Amino acid sequence: MLPSEKKSLIRFLIIYLSSTLLLFALSSWIFYTSSLQNIISNQQNRLKIESKHLLSKLRVLHQSNAPILYYPNSSEYKSAIYDKNKNYIFGTLNAPLQENLADRYITHIEKVEPYYLGAAYLMLRSKVDYSPIIELKKRVLLFMLLAIVVFGVLGYFLGRLFIKPMRDSIERLNSFIQDTTHELNTPISTILTNIELIETFDTNYQNKDELKRITIASKTLSRIYDDLSYLSLNHNYHRDIQRIDISALLFQRVEYVQAMANLKNITITTDIEQNIHIDIDKNDATRMIDNLLSNAIKYNKTGGDIKVSLQNKTLTIQDSGIGIAKDKLHIIKARFQRANSTEGGFGIGLDIVNQIVEFYGYGMSIESIEKIGTTIKVRLK
Repeated sequence: MLPSEKKSLIRFLIIYLSSTLLLFALSSWIFYTSSLQNIISNQQNRLKIESKHLLSKLRVLHQSNAPILYYPNSSEYKSAIYDKNKNYIFGTLNAPLQENLADRYITHIEKVEPYYLGAAYLMLRSKVDYSPIIELKKRVLLFMLLAIVVFGVLGYFLGRLFIKPMRDSIERLNSFIQDTTHELNTPISTILTNIELIETFDTNYQNKDELKRITIASKTLSRIYDDLSYLSLNHNYHRDIQRIDISALLFQRVEYVQAMANLKNITITTDIEQNIHIDIDKNDATRMIDNLLSNAIKYNKTGGDIKVSLQNKTLTIQDSGIGIAKDKLHIIKARFQRANSTEGGFGIGLDIVNQIVEFYGYGMSIESIEKIGTTIKVRLK
């Protein structure tokens, strides 16, 4: 799966799962609070029923002629009787006559009519039975976990269906690029070969300027062909990583693009430290340098300048071109994105550079000011 497909799938899953789970969380909360109220209400009703049984026992105790009266006792709850002024008379619960505000207890107050044992009020209090509440929490949690799993799997397959048209379009585009690059290879190679033959054997060729322009155009086509071939291979590109002299290669590539720079009267100055060696595939290094240099030329002004530096394994390319707006700096590394549409191009150069930088674990920074220029630094290893 391509990075763009992964991003689209992840975004879809985040939105889909967030909205779905939010709905289920709200439904679960409503269900939980309603069920919790029912559980507490049932326990209160049981306490109310117990108060009726206790009143009947108090009535029997009131009518008894026994010399000693035994107050009814229970292990399930505590109780007490109070007079008309709500003063405590007797009981297994020694507390003021009031509704209990603590969450751990349930309280029920019953009026005594007629009075038994001089009591006007009966209060019962018991601890909340948390076992059904714990069971309710377990059921709600299990429901949420099952919902996450079920809707996660469903969302994944829906997401795959969602990105399928994009995948088909990308595959068609890749097929088109592969076919196009295959067809371009032969004529580009033929043109470059014949230019070299003319320059080598026909020293009296009169139209040197025309030949130079043809050379520049052919080199541009050759670089575009290489870039498109690289993109069409995606992650299947075979790399022959070996230790190379990046200083020497940088000198070669500056010389390679010099003709293109001369066409716009651009001056290239170099400050390249000698004998810098790094482990990299030579084609990757060439592709990275060429794209950075060609962008510096393409987006430069006529009569501008380019400074190429390699110091302490940091490659710096600074141009005096049109610059990049701050709000577009974050998108220029993306494929097919261009900060400026006045110049030609496919918007793939910095994407390729960024891919190479990320593959080798390099660091890249871009600083730019509109109408002043752009500085790109690549920290090599």
